[in-house]
Amino acid sequence: MKKLEEKILKDGKILPGGVLKVGNFLNQQIDTPFMKEMGEEIAEMFKDTGATKILTIEASGIPIAVSAGFAMNLPVVYAKKNKTSNISGDCYSTMVHSFTHGNNNNVIVGKEYISSDDKVLIVDDFLAHGSALVGLIEICEQAGAEVLGCVAAIEKGFQMGGDKLREKGYRVESLAIIEEMTDTEIYFREQ
Repeated sequence: MKKLEEKILKDGKILPGGVLKVGNFLNQQIDTPFMKEMGEEIAEMFKDTGATKILTIEASGIPIAVSAGFAMNLPVVYAKKNKTSNISGDCYSTMVHSFTHGNNNNVIVGKEYISSDDKVLIVDDFLAHGSALVGLIEICEQAGAEVLGCVAAIEKGFQMGGDKLREKGYRVESLAIIEEMTDTEIYFREQ
């Protein structure tokens, strides 16, 4: 998505440690008209797949997943990073490492939200090493749900998470793929 690449170059900030900050339009402050466009792009990519649900992980994945959910007229389920008092009953769970935060989270989804009848599209904001997507795939496997594919708004191709998932046979799409990122420059993969 050329428009996303342009927005990353214009509004993104490269931070130490290979971190790309896009908080002013994707992660903290949401550019809602642009988010709607990204949701429509995802809907177009997966329009004939028979998806029944979209799955993401809190918190930054929720806006883009909801935008795709609106565009595809599908419910959105998100994995929580902590079990709270409003989660009752059995849960699917898995451990996910956060590259950005440098920690591990036991993420959970109530069993009533995903079942073996579901065909799931996994959506997230970033794809770096792939830990979040792998964790969400594991939750789908626990539920017996079919994973139709994974979508990231921004993939850091140089961290190989997307390529590893593709090698395992998963359909992985990204709206923008950063092939290389230095302390001052961003280079995108041709798509």
